[in-house]
Amino acid sequence: MSDQAQSLTNSFRTVHYRKRLIYYRTLRWGQLVNHVAVVALGGNALTQADQEGTSEQIESNAIQMATGIADLYRAGWRVVVVHGNGPQVGNLSIQQEGGGDLVPPQPLHILNAMSEGQLGSVLVRAIDSILGPGTAVAVISHMTVDRGDPAFQTPVKPIGPFFTEAQALALSGQRGWDMREDAGRGYRRVVASPLPIEMLESSAVETLLSAGKIVLAAGGGGVAVSREGGRYQGVDAVIDKDSAAARLARSVGAGAMIMVTGVDAVSIDFGTPRARVVHEMPLAIAQKYLAEGQFPPGSMGPKMQAAIEFVRDSGGTAVITSAGHMLGALDPAASVGTRIIPEPVESIV
Repeated sequence: MSDQAQSLTNSFRTVHYRKRLIYYRTLRWGQLVNHVAVVALGGNALTQADQEGTSEQIESNAIQMATGIADLYRAGWRVVVVHGNGPQVGNLSIQQEGGGDLVPPQPLHILNAMSEGQLGSVLVRAIDSILGPGTAVAVISHMTVDRGDPAFQTPVKPIGPFFTEAQALALSGQRGWDMREDAGRGYRRVVASPLPIEMLESSAVETLLSAGKIVLAAGGGGVAVSREGGRYQGVDAVIDKDSAAARLARSVGAGAMIMVTGVDAVSIDFGTPRARVVHEMPLAIAQKYLAEGQFPPGSMGPKMQAAIEFVRDSGGTAVITSAGHMLGALDPAASVGTRIIPEPVESIV
């Protein structure tokens, strides 16, 4: 390449970088036309793998989540929070079956509603303790699904605590549960997890956002429902919270979706000598890595799939990071988080 061509290339790269940085700094501080950020918190973030799930443990974990949410809110973002409920709804199902001799056990879709109220209350109080009473509002949400979804034939969503292989075999025989090993950590019950179609309370979420509230919605993916015979019937399933968050983010026109997990950023070739952290992925690269199987279905796979769908359909930015870096990970100058960005990047220039 000639000196002149090299100079032009370097100049283009410099301008390109600066304009992209301005774009992301604008994104970071919530100055886009629709500066809504949807934050997806895992149920495992509220009841960690080595915890029993006591109320004290859940409330302590919620404070850590609330701190990152408060950072976003103070930076000017309007915030929607979607939490998972896998450990909690599974524990509720065990309690229901254990007390079946005394009171009638409730179906799974009712337990989802219970967990929305339980975790919504905990998170609202944690957020309000930082930002003041009345800042956060929890909405019991309902998400439509298709009863013909193939997910009902192949349960994959883990709920509840971990069991040994012997316990799993016993529970499978005694209670008819589908049990599956979960990432080498033990065995868990798995249930159907159909794709979300529409959240019935989306307009209410937008109204609350306009009033300056932090809104907790689609908790546990939302209560799964199907319209039948002129009314909405509950469906026994647990919707993936990342898929629900992506659906809700598109509905409210969010500019960013932040998925909170146990690591600061996503790694490629994880578990091998070639493992490396990736802080930014254009959409096409993220799709390529997903197709190659870089992100296992039981861990990072659903998050990356939800991120791809959100970026592809909205043109926004998706972030995967830990609780302490929700705001900072939006900035490409930061060495935390993984950002999935629209294609092509040149369109920002």
